[in-house]
Amino acid sequence: MANIHPEITPALKAFIEAQPVFFVASAPYAVEGHINLSPKGLDSFRVLGPNRVVYADVTGSGNETAAHLAENGRLTIMFCAFEGPPNILRLYGQGKVVKPDDPEALLITPFFNPIPGLRQYVLLAVERVQTSCGFGVPEMTFHNHRDTLLRWATAKGEAGLETYRAEKNARSIDGLPSSFA
Repeated sequence: MANIHPEITPALKAFIEAQPVFFVASAPYAVEGHINLSPKGLDSFRVLGPNRVVYADVTGSGNETAAHLAENGRLTIMFCAFEGPPNILRLYGQGKVVKPDDPEALLITPFFNPIPGLRQYVLLAVERVQTSCGFGVPEMTFHNHRDTLLRWATAKGEAGLETYRAEKNARSIDGLPSSFA
């Protein structure tokens, strides 16, 4: 039931933009390494072109995706329809981290409103776009985004966030260096 698309079409872009949550999956090369799967929200995803997307990554408890991207670049992003017709959309490709003070960030920043706790942007060069039925995904109603993470980041302040990132975000759970190592 899966369909492969050569790029993100306008209809697929509209589907992506309508989803309040997406999931990011990455893994190290090591067989014994941990696969990471993280939910994301907060209106942090943008389609930049038919084969290029980005999300604004807010400081969190770990930085697994950045560590995996530094090692091998592999990234999968998944969207599920929890309302309306069933659908699952996956974007596969090579990702990279862009820190807010990198020159490349000047091209990304205008696509987002300021986000407290912004740690980095994650760019994905999309190599494969796949949709599937989503018949087994439950229907749920979206109420609103939680503001807990944003309030936490605001209360920590930039100096507190830098300290937190150095302590909690420098290495993956498998010991790989991240963008804050």
